[in-house]
Amino acid sequence: MLKKLLPLVLVLTTLSFYGQDALTSQLYETYGKYKEPSLDKRRVKHVDIQPLIQQFDANPKFKVQKVGESIEGRNLNLISIGTGKINVFLWSQMHGNEPTATQAIFDILHFLDSPDFKTEKQDILSQLTLHFLPMLNPDGAEVFQRRNTLGIDINRDALRLQSPEGRALKRIRDSLDADFGFNLHDQSTYYNAELTDKPATISYLATAYNYEKDINEIRANAMKVIVYMNKIIQNYAPGQVGRYSDDFEPRAFGDNIAKWGTSLILIESGGYANDVEKQEIRKLNYVSILSALHTIAKGTYKNIPAEDYEKIPHNDRKLFDLKIANATYSLLGNEYILDLGIYRNEVDLTGHNDFYYRSSVGDQGDLSTFYGYETFDASGYTIVPPRVATMEGTTNPLELLKEGVAYIKTPLPEEKAWVDGPSHLVGEDFKLGTFHLQPGANPTFFLKKGDKITHAVINGFLLDLSKPIEMQNFGNSLIYR
Repeated sequence: MLKKLLPLVLVLTTLSFYGQDALTSQLYETYGKYKEPSLDKRRVKHVDIQPLIQQFDANPKFKVQKVGESIEGRNLNLISIGTGKINVFLWSQMHGNEPTATQAIFDILHFLDSPDFKTEKQDILSQLTLHFLPMLNPDGAEVFQRRNTLGIDINRDALRLQSPEGRALKRIRDSLDADFGFNLHDQSTYYNAELTDKPATISYLATAYNYEKDINEIRANAMKVIVYMNKIIQNYAPGQVGRYSDDFEPRAFGDNIAKWGTSLILIESGGYANDVEKQEIRKLNYVSILSALHTIAKGTYKNIPAEDYEKIPHNDRKLFDLKIANATYSLLGNEYILDLGIYRNEVDLTGHNDFYYRSSVGDQGDLSTFYGYETFDASGYTIVPPRVATMEGTTNPLELLKEGVAYIKTPLPEEKAWVDGPSHLVGEDFKLGTFHLQPGANPTFFLKKGDKITHAVINGFLLDLSKPIEMQNFGNSLIYR
């Protein structure tokens, strides 16, 4: 009889840990109440978070302390709350152009400050002491770049400790002797969950502490919490979780922090369809991190099988912004069938507060093992080279596109490299070279079926010419001088 009961007990235990937590659902539904409204763009700078840090410094629930300075002298601040014996250290923006979790941290802090969810917050704050370092690399954030002012990757400075930012990170970890650490990053939007067309919206890693990738209790605890977080994300972004490579990197902070005795959870915020500013991903960070803190506080993660971590699919990098499949391409009198993979590359504007797109062909040929956020099957369509025309009067842009015109000669605005409209602007002396598709080229051409041009690709954005342009997802065209 006992043998018959054991499987049932195992199933019920598994369901209790893997089922969607009621807290998680409530966190997701009420998120808007705690979202910090001033941080609504990815280009978050040090000056943007100073009023928020001052707000928490004036709040007796929180302890705010200066823990270091960047190379250029910007303060590094640690915000702490809770009375528990378990120390949890969370840091973000080690890379200056990876701010998604920085935004989520302030959302979490607002949640912790609110009068809501009293029982759950009591569970968390009585068992844990939480320490948030929301921006480790403020100099990099200032110019929206990965590296710090020294030109090094802080995440490869755990051994030499040449950067003041890296030294501060190690000093905090050591002084806290943190039980858990959350290393919060952004990754390329072109990662996908292995063997699927799903973007790796969130990727996790329980960092290895040696080349053998051994699993001790410290690493196993990180794996268990990640399994719990994965189950949560699956409710909101099914199939969109990846597992980052756990190859040991002896210079990296995550790997060393795991070696120093902290259960290290790396979170990478990737891509999500139609979420350029990563606000949905920010929300998923908020929900999953708070849920993780709750399971750590309650200790329920301990009953999750660590081996389930290996069931999370690996990260792969086989996504394009736009994939055009099976298009007919004429070259030197012959016809070929090509797939095109297109990247919509962001170019920062002066001040690093905004950007425009300068797209490129990432790859071409047989891309049958690759995917796109947007995919167009061009079977039966022929690629048509673009034409140049002179602007006359108020010609309808859509009509010009239907005639295969992608470049317009016109007086050019000063000091600007892009235009909102769906045609490239060029000067009177501009000459369009021979059309030739190749990796690195700007993807601007047309597609025709039979004798009719039906679609335009302008700077990597696909336009259906049977529909109004304003109803479609278009970024910008370019200005050529």
